[in-house]
Amino acid sequence: MELRQLRYFEAVASTLNFSRAAERLHIAQPPLSRQIQQLEEELGVPLLDRSSRPLKLTNAGSFFYDQTVQVLARLKEIQKATRRIGAGSTRWMGIGFVPSILYGFLPNVLQRFTTENDKLDISLSELTSVQQAEALKAGRIDVGFGRLAIQDEGLENIVLTEEALVVAVPSNSPLTREAAIPLKRLAGEVLVLYPASPRPSFADQVLNQFSVRGYEIGKTYETNGLQTAIGLVAAGMGVTLVPESVQRLRRDDVAYRPLVEQGLTSPLIMTIRTGDTSAHVATFRAMIEAALVSTDES
Repeated sequence: MELRQLRYFEAVASTLNFSRAAERLHIAQPPLSRQIQQLEEELGVPLLDRSSRPLKLTNAGSFFYDQTVQVLARLKEIQKATRRIGAGSTRWMGIGFVPSILYGFLPNVLQRFTTENDKLDISLSELTSVQQAEALKAGRIDVGFGRLAIQDEGLENIVLTEEALVVAVPSNSPLTREAAIPLKRLAGEVLVLYPASPRPSFADQVLNQFSVRGYEIGKTYETNGLQTAIGLVAAGMGVTLVPESVQRLRRDDVAYRPLVEQGLTSPLIMTIRTGDTSAHVATFRAMIEAALVSTDES
């Protein structure tokens, strides 16, 4: 699959007309049609319903169009940032994160770091811990914040803190009458796990808390996002475990309760490339460590 084919398909899908798309691209219609046909052959599915008038996208075509628009938009951002960095006007730093870190101290540190380093072009990417490890090794990000230490000789994992786990339950659940909830009690509830993929993930940390105690879990729902997991809890679909800072995500239809068991925690881990001596990474790391000291003292 070539970038040119994505651009050609975006033009056809947005106009639903080969002639207008060819005019926009400044090419003849026959080669445009051939490129779209080759793209469909490579994907193994039709993207366009050519029997309809006007032209229509198939279901697969609609999905591929949405993804193509996102890819092309991201490429434009990369091109602009690369030009700025190449011109020497800015430097670039990529940061990956899991959503649960957004309710603790890190967003304030990031805001301060951004303000104090206005010549640094900072890119934020929501990624699971596994995806962060891949992005770090590929150079797509410089720092990752997750809940899982991915063991790789090319990566350095720094545990910033251990957060206690709490239970998120529907606000109308009988569980809200408990001051603290035993983990064994939750084994009988529908358990919402996240992220569903890629694994291993925070979901496996949660499952391990049950398995090491010999508790057999009943029904589970798996979703790829914290917000979706909380939404399912709010809808009465089950309960979920979250780091305690997530309690700042307040909803009238969700209540949070501590666990009876002590020591059930989830680590907050910063991951960088082994041997990375970049000045901006070192500055960011020092700022985070200072914030942790300040938090402990308060």
